[in-house]
Amino acid sequence: MRKVVIGGVGMTPFGKFLERNLKSLAEEAVSLALKDAGVAVNDVERVFFGNAAAGVVTGQEMIRAQSSLRNTGLDGKPMYNVENACASGSSALNLAWLSVASGQCETALVVGVEKLTHEDKAVSFGAFAKAVDLEEPLPEGMTTGTGSLFMDLYAAKARKWMDETGADASDFARVVVKSRHAGSLNPHAQFRNETSVEEVLASRMVSDPLTLFMCSSIGDGGAAVFICSERYAATRDIRPVFIRASSIVSAKADGSGELVAVRAANAAYEEAGIGPSDVHVVELHDASAPAELIHYENLRLCAPGDALALIRSGDTGIGGRVSVNPSGGLLSRGHPVGATGVAQIVELTQQLRGTAGARQRPGAKVALAENNGGQLAGDSAVALVTILST
Repeated sequence: MRKVVIGGVGMTPFGKFLERNLKSLAEEAVSLALKDAGVAVNDVERVFFGNAAAGVVTGQEMIRAQSSLRNTGLDGKPMYNVENACASGSSALNLAWLSVASGQCETALVVGVEKLTHEDKAVSFGAFAKAVDLEEPLPEGMTTGTGSLFMDLYAAKARKWMDETGADASDFARVVVKSRHAGSLNPHAQFRNETSVEEVLASRMVSDPLTLFMCSSIGDGGAAVFICSERYAATRDIRPVFIRASSIVSAKADGSGELVAVRAANAAYEEAGIGPSDVHVVELHDASAPAELIHYENLRLCAPGDALALIRSGDTGIGGRVSVNPSGGLLSRGHPVGATGVAQIVELTQQLRGTAGARQRPGAKVALAENNGGQLAGDSAVALVTILST
């Protein structure tokens, strides 16, 4: 397998943009990524397009890439439509990486785009509710009725984790405070106002123990990444960021074995030939605040049982031992699901280039992205872990 380089990145602001469509978001993200790489549309050999919910929210099915990119100059090129719940963008990157690493092509463009806002919020919530096996019974004892199935699922997991660890709601609020601070420094973030533990706890209860500020919001956005072989990068003025590993796993139907995030992380560490202590900056899937704490242990950023000590220490803040979600994460940067995995790579590339501004983790050389999606047998249905380095 050949070495693969991230040559250019770009993304739109994330937020609620009722007036924008998939084309508008995709066109902006593509233009920015190609400009950043210093290449033109003719330099792109293949396109991998991540989108999860257009069929439900906008009605666009089957040819989402071809329709969304028809005005970009990319028309006529091989395009792959990738749908894999909240991990759609990361899955598109995984396939693009495989194409370049295997020698099938020299360059590829990864685009993640999502339009989730709708005049009827029930449509948006309904899109998320389809990311489960509709014939699988809900977990025993789970309360429902908030209108957001996944927040009810996350709340049930949070209550179980609180019972096991002794965590309380203020620990989840600390995650949000850290996230909002990072978001305040990110010009592309959906939420850019800082907050306090008290304000987080006082925000409206969504699904006990999750208050409104502890839940990622519905939003729109696009992100794009231009990747190429190391050989191709050497012919251009490209400052390389290398994709060291890209792993993907799915949940076991009987719920057995380790969690998908754990298995994906272990596979990526092995592939990259590094360990968790080598990682300087992480973007992970914090669709709810408790998820960040749980992933500290899933990704082995701390020893089992030490997640509470880690968040309380401040070591996961900007400039900390391992900076986690310096973009603001899903909670503050936003979570337009098909764009999320690609946006993680945009942030980590900027961190490794040293161009993240006030969000910069000093001396960042190794970065990790974790993105999961859907629900199956009590676990996320799919998880991907990508490791980057200079």
